[in-house]
Amino acid sequence: MALTEASPSFPQTPQTEADSTASEQQPASTVLRILHRPRRLRRTETLRRMVRETVLQVEDLIYPLFVMEGEGQREEVPSMPGCYRYTLDLLLDEVKEAYDLGIGAIALFPLIPHEQKDNAGTESYNPDGLIPQAVRAIKQAVPNILVITDVALDPYSSEGHDGIVHDGKILNDETVAVLVKQALVQAEAGADFVAPSDMMDGRVGAIRRALDAKGWINVGILAYSAKYASAYYGPFRDALDSAPKFGDKKTYQMDAANAREAIKEVDLDISEGADIVMVKPALAYLDIICQIKQHTHLPVAAYNVSGEYAMIKAAAAQDWIDEKKVILETLTSMKRAGADLILTYFAKDVALMLQG
Repeated sequence: MALTEASPSFPQTPQTEADSTASEQQPASTVLRILHRPRRLRRTETLRRMVRETVLQVEDLIYPLFVMEGEGQREEVPSMPGCYRYTLDLLLDEVKEAYDLGIGAIALFPLIPHEQKDNAGTESYNPDGLIPQAVRAIKQAVPNILVITDVALDPYSSEGHDGIVHDGKILNDETVAVLVKQALVQAEAGADFVAPSDMMDGRVGAIRRALDAKGWINVGILAYSAKYASAYYGPFRDALDSAPKFGDKKTYQMDAANAREAIKEVDLDISEGADIVMVKPALAYLDIICQIKQHTHLPVAAYNVSGEYAMIKAAAAQDWIDEKKVILETLTSMKRAGADLILTYFAKDVALMLQG
């Protein structure tokens, strides 16, 4: 039976002014008596922009970059189409281009030759090593860009782990001592932030004390506070040839099933002197980002990791998705969840999209 104004399914309510003046006015006989119409605020692009709750900006982005030894070379990472390892001369061009697009910060990760790797990661604190050289050169070429350096042993380890290995186990305190040396060398080179990504216990406090003791009181710590033992890291390990030579990283990185533990890790890092806390990965851990954002007043970063990047690229290559729209939707979801900063390999692409 056709519904009429007398139908009990639709309570009688006065027609609102917005209903009566809508640009797409309907005949009175067909208008439902609805007081609240959320679609009114979706009617035009201008309206949608005006009431938009979450706005992704280029200022939110940190651009991760891979650096390698040599000159005049750029190698594409096979599992990360559009991402490259750069020798230092070409890296400087990439950094300048990113800065000109409005990207204010980069995060550096090194591809270390096999002959420079050992179990103790001694190359990580070589003052003339690849990362210190890169930091000095970037700071000279683009002084105002923020340089964030990774503090961990896996790129330098012959075992592919984030710590020193002994009898098949990852040593915590001995590793922290090396991480402190690494952070000091990076600060000396000019890093704005050091970013311990290793998940060893107590490393944030040890690094903060060492930096302060050497006078580097203004060098910040971006702590990988909730870094999960994730399957999303595969392409990143391809990029740096840093996959573990045995086992996995579950004795130091977090269990993907845990949420309360992330709060504990964040609280510990804050108490030890972290300036920014981070969740890694991002897309499968939006609930963790949200919980941490509600728990702390510190800036919260999220890492849009290599596996997340590769999945979008793979689907786009098959014309299964609209790549640009999916990128923007994905990064907006991270900011909506509570991320103040997003590390993403899409940074340059997004900067260009936002300009348009």
